[in-house]
Amino acid sequence: MWFDAWSQIVRVLLVGTATYASLLVLLRISGKRTLAKLNAFDLVATVALGSTLATVLLTSDVAWAEGVVALALLIGLQFVVAALSAWLPGGHHVLTSPPTVLLRDGRLDEAAARRARIAPAEIRQAVRSSGQGDLTAVAAVVLETDGSMSVVPRSAAGDLSALDDVPGRRTDPV
Repeated sequence: MWFDAWSQIVRVLLVGTATYASLLVLLRISGKRTLAKLNAFDLVATVALGSTLATVLLTSDVAWAEGVVALALLIGLQFVVAALSAWLPGGHHVLTSPPTVLLRDGRLDEAAARRARIAPAEIRQAVRSSGQGDLTAVAAVVLETDGSMSVVPRSAAGDLSALDDVPGRRTDPV
């Protein structure tokens, strides 16, 4: 349980180093988008890469070459999904959920918050984290496609053109 054999320790060290180096090369080739946290598909890819790396490191039944092929496959699939999302008309909308306005003009949209399963306290916490102390000083809080909340202070709202892709947003400036 605590120790099986030195050969297993050496295997983890050698295969782990080789697999990690291979993963770094694959990630460098695939570009920054591979590990971005832009949507649910990106999260799945990141978790799957970590799981695959762990399996290659700790399971002697999986050869190094098989592990590298599995990592390359996951990165390739992530590339295809990202390309479809960016290049196909409507692809982004099919593969990602749209952003949602949770607070507008200092007023909570309770129905939108309920649908998103976000508690009002979480919205207030996002506002506080942005350095705002007064909800009426906030033009909008948007639940982004990656699950983060963006806070747009009224003082920086301008014409609210940053909200052009947010369904149901008001078209007039706050």
